[in-house]
Amino acid sequence: MAAHTSTALLKAQLNLDHDLDEALLAHKLAAAEAWIAKHIGQPFPEDAPADLTEAALQLAAYWYEQREAASFGLATAPVPFGVYELLQGHRDAVTGRVPA
Repeated sequence: MAAHTSTALLKAQLNLDHDLDEALLAHKLAAAEAWIAKHIGQPFPEDAPADLTEAALQLAAYWYEQREAASFGLATAPVPFGVYELLQGHRDAVTGRVPA
């Protein structure tokens, strides 16, 4: 699945000025958009609003910079600070209540 968010935006987010990791950046964006779609309970839109795009950029940039599953002596998180907050307004609420 190709990402809707451009790798040019991700490269700007990361301050990268080379094309050496183009395929890896595209992969990180696609994975970030897939993670977001699962988290909010709906497909990542083609023309995503700014907050969804920002969440995808932050998540992909974090995964690009933190490529190891574990770190010694440092506290890491699977999702960077602020991503959940950016997605909150898009998430389908699940209450367990079924309308009569």
